[in-house]
Amino acid sequence: MATLAPHQEMQFTHWSQRLPDDALAHIPGEGGWPVVGNTFRMLADPHGFAQRMYSTYGPVYKNKAFGGWQVAMIGADANELMLFDRNRVFSSEQGWGPILDKLFPRGLMLIDFDHHRADRRALSIAFKPEPMRHYSGALNRGIAKRVEEWGAGDMRFYPAIKELTLDLAADSFIGLPWGPESDKINQAFIDMVQASVTPIRAPLPFTQMKKGVDGRAFLVDYFTRETHRRRAEGGGQDMFSQFATATREDGELLPVDEVVDHMNFLMMAAHDTITSSATSLIWLLAKHPEWQEKLRQEIEAVTGGPGADGKPRDLAYEDLGKLELTEMAFKEALRFVPPVPSMPRRALKDFEFGGYTIPAGAAVGINIHLVHHQEEHWDNPYAFDPMRFTPENVKARHKYAWVPFGGGAHMCLGLHFAYMQVKILMAQLLPRYRIELEGGRDPEWQPWPIPKPRDGLKITLKPL
Repeated sequence: MATLAPHQEMQFTHWSQRLPDDALAHIPGEGGWPVVGNTFRMLADPHGFAQRMYSTYGPVYKNKAFGGWQVAMIGADANELMLFDRNRVFSSEQGWGPILDKLFPRGLMLIDFDHHRADRRALSIAFKPEPMRHYSGALNRGIAKRVEEWGAGDMRFYPAIKELTLDLAADSFIGLPWGPESDKINQAFIDMVQASVTPIRAPLPFTQMKKGVDGRAFLVDYFTRETHRRRAEGGGQDMFSQFATATREDGELLPVDEVVDHMNFLMMAAHDTITSSATSLIWLLAKHPEWQEKLRQEIEAVTGGPGADGKPRDLAYEDLGKLELTEMAFKEALRFVPPVPSMPRRALKDFEFGGYTIPAGAAVGINIHLVHHQEEHWDNPYAFDPMRFTPENVKARHKYAWVPFGGGAHMCLGLHFAYMQVKILMAQLLPRYRIELEGGRDPEWQPWPIPKPRDGLKITLKPL
């Protein structure tokens, strides 16, 4: 075990504070090219890069990218240590800060401990049963209308579902149609997500980071105006109205700028991660028609089949839990293509893992995608098998081997909304169409920052 120098006593209060160069000398790894480190290697093939580093150096290694050193901790035990964080060692705010600080400051992922707990409790009102029941009605209406409009034939699923999730967010989250600003809002979210992993971290003219920062400014103005309007007009069942009127334990309303930041972040998370995960599920069901048929039969058994008009019936809020196979298939898709492939933190205290002492101030992270494909947890990990998620199999597996929604205090606040939206999508889509990959060809996936098929996922919908 290495002996650490006195720098371990430093207090790291902001992610921009750096460890001395010798602080991680005892951790195996590599720094890559001068100046840029391994940044471009990681961006070119993040999963292959992580697998090579893990195979070479083991479950703890260091890597230089995006201007600094990071320590990767690989495995279900690492996931549990960092996400459960019983000793408050790991700062999510300082972990995500270098990536998201200019774009999504003060979102739930970028605040820690007591502040995070207070805001999360205030915002959780938007995910209570009555608001969720309201969202389910809006989702059924919006998804049924759009899926019918898609019609039979060839389509690119990713841009279609991305547009749909944005419209659904407008209805369920905002409670009104976007109107003429919809294209600007959509582009702002795209620019902000892409800016999160651009190698140039300053918002210089004509850079992706400048586009992302400008997108944030546009959305801050939009949500600020809307927050004041919601407070003046009173509450509503949509998520934004719930946030705008949310109070902390002392009864005080959340400050307007914090409501705006939370809304901005949660809209991005819901818009982009649900788009990614719904796309991966459709891709895998198109590849495995036998599972597509199993889900179709389950859905029709739960909803009662077509209504008097011959169209699929709505999926009732009370029936969401009955779609067990559908949920298992979705969980397997989330294992196969987790929408957040890796997760950063920063150590606020020295800690031990994998035979190493990792010092306070170190940027650390887990690799969700890699653990989701480790053979020690998953037989034949590159095969699609929803039966991995039967209650018996889940109970027998390490609790933190599957963490697409994170875990611990920072577990995704909207995970039940994601399950609901995807189940309703399947309930409206599968009874209408058989889904096939256009030409039988698998797409190439862009793995970062949020996975998506480069060709938009070309599929064919065939009427049943």
